Amino acid sequence: MTRTNAELLADRARLMGPNVSTFYEDPLHIVKGEGVWLWDADGRKYLDCYNNVPHVGHCNPRVVDAICEQARTLNTHTRYLHEGILAYIERLTGTMDASLDTAILTCTGSEANDIALRMAEAVTGKRGIIATDATYHGNTSLVSQLSKSNIPTVGFGLGQYFRFVDAPDSYRNPDPDGTIFAAQVADQIEALNEDDTGFAALVVCPYFLNEGFPDHPNGWLKPTAEVVRKAGGVLICDEVQSGFGRTGTHMWAHEKMGVVPDVMVLGKPMGNGHPIGGVVSRGEIVAEFRKGYRYFNTFGGNPVSCAAAMAVLEEIEDKDLVSNALAVGKHARMRMNQLAKKHEVIGDVRGSGLIFGAEMVTDRTTKTPASEFTDRVINAMRHRGIVLSKLGRYKNALKIRPPMPFSIQNADLLFDTLDEVVSETPVHL
Repeated sequence: MTRTNAELLADRARLMGPNVSTFYEDPLHIVKGEGVWLWDADGRKYLDCYNNVPHVGHCNPRVVDAICEQARTLNTHTRYLHEGILAYIERLTGTMDASLDTAILTCTGSEANDIALRMAEAVTGKRGIIATDATYHGNTSLVSQLSKSNIPTVGFGLGQYFRFVDAPDSYRNPDPDGTIFAAQVADQIEALNEDDTGFAALVVCPYFLNEGFPDHPNGWLKPTAEVVRKAGGVLICDEVQSGFGRTGTHMWAHEKMGVVPDVMVLGKPMGNGHPIGGVVSRGEIVAEFRKGYRYFNTFGGNPVSCAAAMAVLEEIEDKDLVSNALAVGKHARMRMNQLAKKHEVIGDVRGSGLIFGAEMVTDRTTKTPASEFTDRVINAMRHRGIVLSKLGRYKNALKIRPPMPFSIQNADLLFDTLDEVVSETPVHL
């Protein structure tokens, strides 16, 4: 017998503990996915405009077949030799700058970011880490310290090693050439050196997704990379959300931003939902890390995960999904700009490829965030069969980040519905 949503919520609290988050005021009970669509327990169909984990589509047949075939053949760890992990790493690094030639595979992006921070310590001998003040990179004891807005109230005293810079905001505080952000990073590097912590690394999502994906021109991160390298630090680019062609212009967002990271972190979309993450770097950095840490991950890089991840790369290439992201993203931005001309509450339109959205404001002159209105819109869209979310410092930016097969027709359904919902939803209650 299927439990009601109320029963599911009560049993979640009983069996999983308190404060286990859900989306929406009326949470969804999803039982099936296919392509860009989801179905709930009542058989209702929803357009998925949010989930980047099923990067090449929910239950993608190529990925499902690859998982099943490998699972019925062999699945074990990397202390046995296996062709799959080597073939995958070669194909993965073949999409990147030649300097990024070595990888460590994990199960999650959190683990990958944890390794990345330890790599920085291994090669610099320092522990000072810089991040933006409105980001998220994972939930290990070390990595969770990067989330300034949600730093744990208990821990192991690691906060002393972390410094923060203001998240870039192209709408309220334009920085068109990236020099203001670079100067802030330089100031924090100086502070770390002055208190003898020393500077090890800057960690950023190169497209700043959690910060609200501000509109920056190509090459925007170049000045910051120069500051990091001049100080002897490591540039870590967390491409968990921004990678695998999502921007439409490049396979990796760091390419769009004009830099080559020293260390690159991958996660959720890598295996289309099968747990796999990774760290890619130069061979000498990986070697230095392995000298300092005797790292082993039982499930990291297992044959089934590698088969899933290889199928994702094949699907991206065979279906030309990067070009699709570019074409659909241009159409989506055009539709969003049209809505902005109609609705004063839409203050700023932004995005690239299949990362797009808008910042909602109560007043375009003051740019006051319409955070509660944004929440009402998202909940109303959920009841109209459209799944999306919000993000940014003020939680007033629509976060639209669908699976890569998302089409122009899908986008039109999204924006037609959004037009109706914004028209019907009061800005103030």
